[in-house]
Amino acid sequence: MSGWLAAAGGNSPSIPAPHIEYGQLSPMLIVFGAALLGILAEAFLPRRARYGTQVTLALLGLAAAFGAVVVLAAQGHGTTGAGLLAMGAVAIDGPALFIQGVILLTAVVAVLTYAERRLEPRLNGNAVDAFAPQGAAVPGSEQERQAATAGFASTEVFPLTLFAVGGMLLFPAANDLLTMFIALEVFSLPLYLLCALARRRRLLSQEAAVKYFLLGAFASAFFLFGTALLYGYAGTVRLGEIADVVSGVAQVTPALAGSTQNDALLLIGLAMISVGLLFKIGAVPFHSWTPDVYQGAPTPVTGFMAAATKAAAFGAFLRLFYVAFPGLRWDWRPVMWGVAILTMAVGAVLAVTQQDVKRLLAYSSVAHAGFILTGVIASNKQGIGAVLFYLAAYSFVTLGAFAVVTLVRDSKGEATHLSSWAGLGRRSPLLAAVFALFLLAFAGIPLTSGFTGKFAVFQAAAAGGATPLVIVGVLSSAVAAFFYIRVIVLMFFSDPRPGGPAVAVPSVLTSTAIALGVVVTLVLGLAPQYFLDLASSASVFTR
Repeated sequence: MSGWLAAAGGNSPSIPAPHIEYGQLSPMLIVFGAALLGILAEAFLPRRARYGTQVTLALLGLAAAFGAVVVLAAQGHGTTGAGLLAMGAVAIDGPALFIQGVILLTAVVAVLTYAERRLEPRLNGNAVDAFAPQGAAVPGSEQERQAATAGFASTEVFPLTLFAVGGMLLFPAANDLLTMFIALEVFSLPLYLLCALARRRRLLSQEAAVKYFLLGAFASAFFLFGTALLYGYAGTVRLGEIADVVSGVAQVTPALAGSTQNDALLLIGLAMISVGLLFKIGAVPFHSWTPDVYQGAPTPVTGFMAAATKAAAFGAFLRLFYVAFPGLRWDWRPVMWGVAILTMAVGAVLAVTQQDVKRLLAYSSVAHAGFILTGVIASNKQGIGAVLFYLAAYSFVTLGAFAVVTLVRDSKGEATHLSSWAGLGRRSPLLAAVFALFLLAFAGIPLTSGFTGKFAVFQAAAAGGATPLVIVGVLSSAVAAFFYIRVIVLMFFSDPRPGGPAVAVPSVLTSTAIALGVVVTLVLGLAPQYFLDLASSASVFTR
């Protein structure tokens, strides 16, 4: 044995240590570090100390990570200093840093809504939040009743959210398909758990989580099979190297000479990976999970999911198609035309028929995925900048809207049926006006961020030769405006229902979340030029 070890040590080449740029990966490392500290807090701190510690850890971790993103951008890593990290597995460039910044700010606002404890009635003198007292307890069981009576709280939602945020930060920055898949699973698995933790309507919440998990598992399987097929075609999972093989500039080896003679592996692999990403952005026909999950999940989680997941998924979508498959533009663009048209039309039409506010916002999210896809289809630098701006604008409007939904309550919790919102403008004029502003932004009315975002993506699509798609988008926006205006009319021009729901008075946490949504909506609508320029300057990918 000693002779074998000596021979191995003396003659075989040593394994090179990986070179990791920890400073440039710091936003993700900070978030994952805060998540690990949160797990330790759950394990070792007394129960009464966990809530304050977890909220503080989450907010400090997210703020520090955002500061790291700003520092990296100021050092030029989004422009002249862009490059590949972690031995080529991760890219640092303008789109990655911009989307990471959006996700982190979105997560800060989401954590504020998670931490709200004034909306639910106090139980035995204990303040409670939107989450189940004990997630592992069977709904309606004696164990759950005892946990609620004892004042237990599911403070593990905070480290779970941080793990999801860490995966979301990696997803749009991943430069190879395996890293992208790992990031997809890292942020998906915590979301499946978070969807099942609603304090009210536990069975509906768990049903939403099971649906999301099962369909998400299928989507992940499609993504992984697509990765395998593309590796079989190109002999690599690196996005830039795949692009070289597709365009024919890669060095031809005997293996490549055989695999590249037939494009079946390439096209089927691209189609399967696209299915996985289209599921995450909620595009038709992979949208069926969206209304049920949005309705069943705790509303703070729904807002976080609707905003941050869409930003991360579109970031990965852009990187995949603009870095790995620019040479297949004439193959994937016609398919995406069809997906975008279906997504805009189906989202707008089905939203008209909804009677639940959360389901209405879910179909609104589907329609907006179609609008953002028009910017992706533009296939130009202007389209990338427009998509980045749209994601930033949409994220804050969505978070603000779902934060408002948490405030309209009756004895059963949140009153999400539209009939409960009749006359809200008379009972609480300020809250109704704020929600009306968010709805007008969703509709794309001028002087709101929604108008600027839609104008930017439609203009980019028209410049990219997709004028018919723009026409469909405008018509879908007109249909969507109908159901947004219908809710506004219901709030301000209908009589309040006798014995109807009341508007809860939130703490400074939810008030801050809503105020941030209002400010961003107005600023990006009234003075958007700086942010449009910022998105445009961040719209160049590195290979």
